[in-house]
Amino acid sequence: MTILDKIIAIKKTEVSFLAGVTSVRDLERSSFFNRDTISLSGFLSDRNKTGIIAEFKRKSPSKGIINSSSAVDEVTWGYFREGASGVSVLTDTQFFGGSITDLMLIREKSIFPILRKDFFIDEYQVIESKSAGADAILLIAAALSTLQIANLSKLSRSLGMEVLLEIHEPEELEKVNRHINIIGVNNRNLKSFEVNTDISENIVQKIPDGFLKISESGINSSQVMKKLKASGYDGFLIGEKFMSTPDPVKAFSEFVKDLI
Repeated sequence: MTILDKIIAIKKTEVSFLAGVTSVRDLERSSFFNRDTISLSGFLSDRNKTGIIAEFKRKSPSKGIINSSSAVDEVTWGYFREGASGVSVLTDTQFFGGSITDLMLIREKSIFPILRKDFFIDEYQVIESKSAGADAILLIAAALSTLQIANLSKLSRSLGMEVLLEIHEPEELEKVNRHINIIGVNNRNLKSFEVNTDISENIVQKIPDGFLKISESGINSSQVMKKLKASGYDGFLIGEKFMSTPDPVKAFSEFVKDLI
């Protein structure tokens, strides 16, 4: 069993439990549920911003604890203040140390697009995302069937949230549908957790026109980001580079200065 398989198996149990505690009707009563979402794709397309989706992540299965002291609201607001096009927040608890509460806390204090990053397997999680204030969700092609992706992405768009489909292999592009508007190429193999940014360069020209292209993971220098941008990427999802330092916002700001 791979790490991804293990995460998905546990996620099924978690979602079943949550649905039994908080109903969909309860989720729909959230003060965030009827708010107008902020377009992540719109911010990514803004040439006055960096094109970076800066991520808040406390730990990972491969690295263990990355940052257990930084405050999620302070860091994400700092990211945006320093030029981030949006923020990503890990809401998985067991493997990444996050929670849906993190997303809600960011939403209360933010005016920027928030991408919820988790392991989506059920429509309940999509509705939960809307109720917590997400503007976009990330679906993992390797963890879902074509039908599951179609159903989850259609529901997300019907609720006003955008969809980023994360792929790792060109064959996964066959799972793309008309409800998806952002395609992310993960340079990290979710089965072995090995990272290689050549993955993005090899896939970019195979992504159909009409989708924003995002490169994810392993972007540890401004030179790597510049190279990927030149190859055709519109945006970049970066987290560990910043979160593994004592001051993630300072690290982000210095990274952005190197881009000039």
